[in-house]
Amino acid sequence: MRIIFLGTNGWFETATGNTLCVLIKTSQCDIVLDAGSGFFRLDKYIDDTKPLYLLLSHFHLDHISGLHGLSKIKCEKGLTIIGQEGTRSVINTLVNRPFTVPLDKLSYNTKIIELPASSGALPFGLEYLPMLHSDPCLGYRITADDKSVAFCTDTGYCENAVKLAKGADLIITECAFKPGESNPEWPHLNPETAARIALESGAKRLALAHFDAARYITMEERSDAEKTAREIFPESFAAADLMELGI
Repeated sequence: MRIIFLGTNGWFETATGNTLCVLIKTSQCDIVLDAGSGFFRLDKYIDDTKPLYLLLSHFHLDHISGLHGLSKIKCEKGLTIIGQEGTRSVINTLVNRPFTVPLDKLSYNTKIIELPASSGALPFGLEYLPMLHSDPCLGYRITADDKSVAFCTDTGYCENAVKLAKGADLIITECAFKPGESNPEWPHLNPETAARIALESGAKRLALAHFDAARYITMEERSDAEKTAREIFPESFAAADLMELGI
């Protein structure tokens, strides 16, 4: 399994990166986690001989703005978009005129699955639970090639994040807040709380991503967050755009 971080910012893109999008390459398919502006890089990394799956955590614009780039990619084996209830309505509104090319005008077949409806026969294991956020948001756990990845954004600390990451080879969490910051009215994670989730879950590695672009102005500030997380969970690292790793 190969992980490629195509976008690691939260809220908006800056010199530090594009908004959230993570590609998981497996032996049977390519899986994309969220479609922020990093999604525009996807065409350089996907294998269009394999089916493509896009998992959406929620509908805030920094997680779906890259859908405008669907007409840029080649996907001979088709695209399946998976998300919470309401995904079909959101996609059919945003990926449509007058905003962009409609789904039915793309050069490949598309399918939308709204959870908790059956996701059918997927070429990977999928678990999902609601996160703690200002609007409905799902966290995911993907299992493929005998490896597991948990994806928990946007969220404050919650037991569901710990459950999804239990024993995972990698947990990818958000890190919108800087060390010591919190706001119960706007649930997000700081590096300490992200590390706590990784520690409690028994995950093997923690990737910090979704850095609030208005807070994390420089890459040095991400390094500070990494250092803070490592004091609690030593196998932590701050993700950056175009970072790749194998698990």
